[in-house]
Amino acid sequence: MLFEICTVNIQSALAAQRAGAHRLELCSALDGGGLTPSPGIIRAVVNEVQVPAHVLIRPREGNFCYSEREISIMLDDVRFCREAGAAGVVIGALDAQGELDIRTLEALRDAAGPLDVTCHRAFDYTRDPFQSLETLIALGFRRVLSSGQATTAFEGRFLLKDLVERAAGRITVMPGAGISPKNIHDVATVTGAQEFHLTGRKKTVQPNPGGDIPGLEWWYWESSEEVIRATMAAV
Repeated sequence: MLFEICTVNIQSALAAQRAGAHRLELCSALDGGGLTPSPGIIRAVVNEVQVPAHVLIRPREGNFCYSEREISIMLDDVRFCREAGAAGVVIGALDAQGELDIRTLEALRDAAGPLDVTCHRAFDYTRDPFQSLETLIALGFRRVLSSGQATTAFEGRFLLKDLVERAAGRITVMPGAGISPKNIHDVATVTGAQEFHLTGRKKTVQPNPGGDIPGLEWWYWESSEEVIRATMAAV
């Protein structure tokens, strides 16, 4: 089995490496569902961590229907990831009808060139996940990250099972969202998936000299080596 760890800072990437992670997804703003990380973090992880890093390309919170300006930004971000030495990018886009935006996905895929390309959880908003899976296969995507169109991968495990079976090795279906040591065995057993996505996160709290200000809290998220190890050991 292969474990991808979603990381938002350099210390999380290093913790994932120590825990034996097979791949990283780099992002920022976990509480907003994940956004594109800074160039500085991308370069630091590529230069300092030996685990292959895939970079989330998402310019803002909210829905996955993007304007031409936002698409242009995403294309620039993909090109930067190539130049910086990232191993892959994680992309997704929908049209106004809630279907995969094929034109935008083709443009992002082409900009990625030789990079490994994953579709992110925009997939979970599509009306027909089986048809969307076929579309991603036709577009040449390597994998799709999904919670089975549910809040967590555990809740969506039965749809994920059907997607893994439909994929039949043509694309990797990677369960993600809420994966933990407590549920990964059940998710893995039901779905038959071979790749899993998790943060293994914990709150890092330091002495606070003045009290929290809303939006400027003193704590921050960090991936835990211990939680990652425990999750991997559970299967």
